[in-house]
Amino acid sequence: MRGELMRELEYPFDGELILKKSKKLKRALSEERSDFLEKRIAVLGGSTTHDIIRILELFLLDQGIRPVFYESEYAQYWQDVMFDNPELLSFAPDLIFIHTSSRNITAWPSVSDASERVEELLSEQYAHFQVMWDKIAQVYHCPVIQNNFEYPFYRLLGNQEGVFPQGRISFINRLNEKFYQYAREHGNFYIHDIQYLSASYGLDRWADPLYWHMYKYACCMQAIPVFSHNLANIIKSVFGRNKKALVLDLDNTLWGGVVGDDGPENLEIGQETPMGQVYSEFQGYVKAQKEIGVMLAVNSKNEHENAIAGLNHPEGVIKPEDFVLIKANWEPKSENTGAIARELNILPDSLVFVDDNPAEREIVSAQTAGTAVPEIGTPEQYIRVLDHSGFFEVTSLSEDDRKRSEMYQANMARKVQQERFADYREYLLSLEMQGTIRSFEAVYMARIAQLTNKSNQFNLTTRRFTQAQIESFAADETYITRYGKLADRFGDNGVVSVVIGRKGTMADTDIYRRGETPGAADGAAADVLHLELWLMSCRVLKRDMEAAMMDSVVEACLDCGIKTIMGYYYPTAKNAMVKAFYQTMGFEKTEETDTGVTVWRYEIPADYEKKNTVISVKSTSKDVPP
Repeated sequence: MRGELMRELEYPFDGELILKKSKKLKRALSEERSDFLEKRIAVLGGSTTHDIIRILELFLLDQGIRPVFYESEYAQYWQDVMFDNPELLSFAPDLIFIHTSSRNITAWPSVSDASERVEELLSEQYAHFQVMWDKIAQVYHCPVIQNNFEYPFYRLLGNQEGVFPQGRISFINRLNEKFYQYAREHGNFYIHDIQYLSASYGLDRWADPLYWHMYKYACCMQAIPVFSHNLANIIKSVFGRNKKALVLDLDNTLWGGVVGDDGPENLEIGQETPMGQVYSEFQGYVKAQKEIGVMLAVNSKNEHENAIAGLNHPEGVIKPEDFVLIKANWEPKSENTGAIARELNILPDSLVFVDDNPAEREIVSAQTAGTAVPEIGTPEQYIRVLDHSGFFEVTSLSEDDRKRSEMYQANMARKVQQERFADYREYLLSLEMQGTIRSFEAVYMARIAQLTNKSNQFNLTTRRFTQAQIESFAADETYITRYGKLADRFGDNGVVSVVIGRKGTMADTDIYRRGETPGAADGAAADVLHLELWLMSCRVLKRDMEAAMMDSVVEACLDCGIKTIMGYYYPTAKNAMVKAFYQTMGFEKTEETDTGVTVWRYEIPADYEKKNTVISVKSTSKDVPP
């Protein structure tokens, strides 16, 4: 059960209480778990950042990320990057956050400036940031989070401040749009939207001049938890800690009333009453989650036919087919929640459970470890609480994301198909599977990076990579890279598997065993492939995709004269399912450390027989039948 102290970090939270209890919260969070993802985060500030870092750490720990921070000197954000601060270089950040605000704009237009002069100032101010971002991409190859600009706390031109090009609101809007355009054109670059945050919080309170002139804070002290929480949502999304599924109760959650007692015709949903409109708006919000890759499921104490009747209400926005799973029965909701996770092949900590009943929320929270159970308040607050909680923060949006619900629904159809076959191989052949396995390609770089940060269970080393790193592997002849797509007669699963191997020598084994990466390889001496990453989406488990990937890796090794493949398993709290994976692929275990790290060796035989016998694979050069 989640401790009461940690609940104070859940939205809606008391920011002032978090500021007061930060030390106690940090201590409790540090003791709560041992499987933290450690990340080095550089905070480059145009204003005072110490308290932002202090509170940001709490929210990141709560997301399972243990941060190590580099903090620039006051207002030295630009100089640290452009003049190659040795401390920042040696810190080698995994992510850089640039904390600037309207207080850092130095090229404001004057009311007397001609339009041409305003354009010059806009270009000058934008160039100040663009040259810094380009330098970061060139030197650090890591994700960047950049604040946009909040509105000024006064309007010299009153209501025309956004109309006249000389107005500061007009200038900020246009400068922000240039920032957004840069983000659209550059991967690994994300906007932290303090313009929205300040409006939501209340600009007069947010921009209280006292805090700038007394402490050089870009926002008031009381707003720092809101700021840090929102920033933490971006960071956890970048590093693959988003939730994946929204599990919903029905009665008095998706509609007003109890369908079993009141009948579907008497439910409060639609435009006839104010509360009916509230529930319709919430249903629309829930349905829209599918468009960003969130899977929807029902967990309701109801007769199944009553649940379906309610979801088929003519005024309802969301329908039965919008859900991947519908659990409408009289089993404990905690058991249903666990069953939903198992059937979706994800962990319970990937779920968000929404129920109007506080008793049900308490039971699920206590008995389903890791599942988020927000205190959603009254129906008119449901959207705000879920939206501000940031469970599904979007930092990338691939075609696979948009089709995720369809993919999982197709998996349900495959399960039905499986039940019709006594022989499992015959079932696999009946799927008529088509695989595509190739070296990394530009069109899939974002999805491959996303998979490395989101896959936890079928992930042998759980190493995380940014898109820039993925692109560098693809361009480096030292590496053998493979991505795998899988489709069948029920649908296309998209990119589901990734392998990254580095050419080296047997002497590199000790370095990999320690979880490190060797220095530059001598291409001439390389006779071993060290597998730095092997992962697969759990939605294609037991369909021989791993065998097809193995065949492709072996083929690539033979093409470059490599006869030995070394694999590594680094145990985590979530990847025990692949502990013996290499053994199933024919590897021999050569070592096991006290911490559970195992080292595996595979000598490619001269008469290697392909392990995949059920997937027709399309490679770069040819089609390979099963």
